[in-house]
Amino acid sequence: MSGALMRDAGLVAVGGALGSLGRWGVSHVLPTDALWHWPTLAVNAVGAFLLGLLLEFLTHPGEESRRAHTARLLLGTGLLGGFTTYSAFAEEMWEQVNAGASAAALGYAVITLVLGLLAAAAGLAAGSALRRRGVAAADDAAVPDPAVPDSARQETAFREPESHDGAAHVSEQDRSGHDDAVAP
Repeated sequence: MSGALMRDAGLVAVGGALGSLGRWGVSHVLPTDALWHWPTLAVNAVGAFLLGLLLEFLTHPGEESRRAHTARLLLGTGLLGGFTTYSAFAEEMWEQVNAGASAAALGYAVITLVLGLLAAAAGLAAGSALRRRGVAAADDAAVPDPAVPDSARQETAFREPESHDGAAHVSEQDRSGHDDAVAP
């Protein structure tokens, strides 16, 4: 196995172990009853939301960066793959069917799948909104204030520190090409 493949397998293994521990923790905090398996429902819905959020951040046109590749394997495939559990979901449904609660199993299946789809869509929407806000903040930082005239921005860019008498001096270089400092 190549070094890159070993590294990728390690990322998935570490993420998967952490995700499985998280799921195990949730199963000890939330109650389970015969009809609703709250821990499984919760981890699958939260995991679907987080996966939608993560994938929205990681999807960019073009090739996948090394950083995105690492995040996808560690967090998406590993952590969230270990955290969510559709195998437990299937086992719980089967147990309900075997106990004669087919209608409950069907209801549990529909709610789990619909909730998972809605959570993933909400994660994608939240990720998109956060990305737009981040892009807008970056654009705002790069765009000069339209209330400040260009001449004032240029003058400010060439302003020298105040002299010992407290008066500011503007370099004449931006006006005439000379380097003589004069008081405004």
